[in-house]
Amino acid sequence: MNVFRSIVAVALLVLAVPAFAQSAPAAAPAQAVPWANLSAAQQQLLRPYAGQWQGLPPERQAALARGSQRWIAMPPEQRSLARERFEQWRALPPQRRAMLRERMENFRALPPDEQKIVRENFHRFQSLPAEQRRTLRERWQNATPAERQKMIARARAQRAQRAHPIIERRKE
Repeated sequence: MNVFRSIVAVALLVLAVPAFAQSAPAAAPAQAVPWANLSAAQQQLLRPYAGQWQGLPPERQAALARGSQRWIAMPPEQRSLARERFEQWRALPPQRRAMLRERMENFRALPPDEQKIVRENFHRFQSLPAEQRRTLRERWQNATPAERQKMIARARAQRAQRAHPIIERRKE
């Protein structure tokens, strides 16, 4: 059971990462969350932090409190998926995790409309047959930087044409 609690505690930290990545407004620093203000379910989930709770920075307390609320509100199937993903994350080499963190920071730095495009492209890629995904992945990995730039430019042009087909036809 201790292993399970440790996994849950680490999963809560992973869920709290987005809160750390976003900067809080300068005028409203995070307020400390007294241990007594946590629900019994939150206290049980966060038990590994009970002895050090007072010493945690207010931002960390708030993030853990929010993460524990999210965890409690999750349906069992979603918790199971979160556990699986966390185990997959822990199994990754540190270099791969660092690269993925950097990519996520880059993604979060994009404007919302570009984030939407990335999500749409990801979902479109995921919906392709496995063999076609493999072929595209290999083509990308084997391309030179110049070839990759051409691929990106071609994809942007195709996306623009889909978004504005009448404008493109008038140019012809």
